[in-house]
Amino acid sequence: MNADRQKPVRTVLLLASASLALQASLIAQTPLSSLRGRVVDKTSAVVIPKAEIRYVAGNVSVTTDSLGRYAFVALPHGVATFIIRAPAYPATQFSVELKPGQEIDRTLILDSATVVVQGVTALPAVSVNATSPVVNRRLVDFERRRATGNGQYLTRAEIERSGAYTLQAAIRGLRGVIYECGGGAGCFVRMARAPMKCLPDYVVDERVNNSFGPSTPIRDIEAIEVYTGPGDVAGEFAGSNAGCGVIVIWTRSGPPRRP
Repeated sequence: MNADRQKPVRTVLLLASASLALQASLIAQTPLSSLRGRVVDKTSAVVIPKAEIRYVAGNVSVTTDSLGRYAFVALPHGVATFIIRAPAYPATQFSVELKPGQEIDRTLILDSATVVVQGVTALPAVSVNATSPVVNRRLVDFERRRATGNGQYLTRAEIERSGAYTLQAAIRGLRGVIYECGGGAGCFVRMARAPMKCLPDYVVDERVNNSFGPSTPIRDIEAIEVYTGPGDVAGEFAGSNAGCGVIVIWTRSGPPRRP
């Protein structure tokens, strides 16, 4: 009797095991997809090296090479979400639908306001904050403003990758920034939209400091914010000189942020 009763149980277990094995086999046989292409600037069509693209679900990042090329291989099929970051461009999230075994070539076109993917609709960057954990509590406001996309931002890592040896060298390549020398006044930075002889305000560790700011040693700088005019300057720095631009400097030795 007991043996007869156990037969249906063994049969069910065998069928379940066979079903799981079949599912695993089908998953293993499903060809993976890939996404590759280039990252270019919308206005100049110049390729953008060192742009970081992160595959959200797998938490995997790639960085564009000197020719602006990127590649993701072995991606599962379905809707894949990515976040792209590049110096002087707002971080943006976009999604691509991948079919099994599909190899997609996509050009990511960046401009100062948004990201357009050829054949793909870009989505608002609603989850950018979660992708950039703040390890320095002093930079909480820096990261908050960077997530808005207004202004231009450089982190310590980006400054080091650029090889800049002065503050001016670090920001001279940013959009709307002009570096001028001559006339007996030495070299200085001004904003393209600002009136002549109108120099930007320098804010060092949350305090306006136009005497020390321009000469801050690059080795002491932890992060930089650049606002080229009143249209993009953050409310915290919108003083009487906002029309001339604002350069915000965060140093390593600044006062600690209060809890």
